[in-house]
Amino acid sequence: MRAQRVWKVNGAANIGHLQSRLDDLNNRLSQLENQQPESRKVEELRSSALSLSREIDDIRCAEATAALSELLRK
Repeated sequence: MRAQRVWKVNGAANIGHLQSRLDDLNNRLSQLENQQPESRKVEELRSSALSLSREIDDIRCAEATAALSELLRK
């Protein structure tokens, strides 16, 4: 069984912060792609952006699971 990351859900503030970081990464990536499309840095930024988007998805899923669990308990 694969290990799963356990998130301490911190609400919209945490997701907002991560989303802001992702937006910044995407802006830098867009600029770099226009300047140097074959740059190794482009791949590094893409990888970072994908990782960050997965982190956001994980938190959203954890929040949804917690909300569903709460509904099912009632």
